[in-house]
Amino acid sequence: MAAVEVGTDGRGSPRGAGDLSVKIEVFENQIEAALKQLKKQMLKDGVFQEMKRRAYYEKPSVKRKRKQALARKKRRRAARRTRSDDE
Repeated sequence: MAAVEVGTDGRGSPRGAGDLSVKIEVFENQIEAALKQLKKQMLKDGVFQEMKRRAYYEKPSVKRKRKQALARKKRRRAARRTRSDDE
């Protein structure tokens, strides 16, 4: 059994503050299964989305609008969830 640990901080440099660490254990040299598990975990954590977002410079006004839209979406989901709980 071997453990593979992948980690970066939020700025893309190895380790440090805001560490997004993913640890995947490899059993009996099953590399394909471990890669599949790693990809699934990274998708769940939003690492691919973060990499795509950081590929190009995002102007502060665009970043602000994106964050506001995300907050609106989150509020709508929460309101829908509480409404469905009340019924």
